[in-house]
Amino acid sequence: MRGLRVGVGGIALALFLLAALPVQLLAARLGWRLAGWLPVAFHRIALWMLDVRIHVRGAPPEREPSLVLSNHVSWLDILVVGSLRPLSFVAKSEIAGWPVIGALAGLQRTVYIERARRAHTAQVNETVARRLAAGEMVVLFPEGTTGDGNRLLPFRSSLVGAAGAALIETDLRAIRLQPLALAFTRRNGLPVTRRERPAIAWYGDMELAPHLAAFLRDGPLDVEVTWGEPIRFDEGLDRKRAAALAEAAVREAVRRSMRGGSGASPARVAPQNAFPDKTDI
Repeated sequence: MRGLRVGVGGIALALFLLAALPVQLLAARLGWRLAGWLPVAFHRIALWMLDVRIHVRGAPPEREPSLVLSNHVSWLDILVVGSLRPLSFVAKSEIAGWPVIGALAGLQRTVYIERARRAHTAQVNETVARRLAAGEMVVLFPEGTTGDGNRLLPFRSSLVGAAGAALIETDLRAIRLQPLALAFTRRNGLPVTRRERPAIAWYGDMELAPHLAAFLRDGPLDVEVTWGEPIRFDEGLDRKRAAALAEAAVREAVRRSMRGGSGASPARVAPQNAFPDKTDI
């Protein structure tokens, strides 16, 4: 049954891409709202194919400039977050060269950052600041890389500077910093254990193809998404303090999700190598 679901979902995804890509190119060029919703539809189809079920806690930002700070566990994070509502991501520049994925990321107006060039962070912050000033939602993963699912890496504050740049370059008085916590809580209806979480995560030197093959052999997966209390970023809050507040909120939300399982209502969208600087959740 799972193989049939993947097969049917794969065909549906391919047909959707063939039909939607030309429309997406036109919509993005002309600034249509449809350009934000077509990627959402793609992510929802992909999650159905993979039998990933989302449960949501808290309220997302409505129509206000928002910089979302999320923990990062797996390649699934992009599908999960991207399925919630129109938004764009900040991602490492290597993704732009990946087959298929790079093209899809470009159509979602992903902002790329070259980690090897520190000076590039300022350019990325300027781009993100313009997006925020236009009232958009931009998502970044301030850990800088994926973890094994059991620990949260320290949040880096450098890209939070985009919020400060937006305040300087526009007449906005404050930017909404939105903590977002992702936790993969159940597999086949049973709680995910600490030993099982690394099999869901993709981190360190793991090869993607074997990881995907193993993932597709397993059963349905539940992920809990928690929108934390927003943090008001204004002239009275520096980026390091803001990043620390967001990290604390995400850490607590992930801890609650892992301990309590998924008690939230299903969302409307669907039915390492060791790290020496890790901190236990």
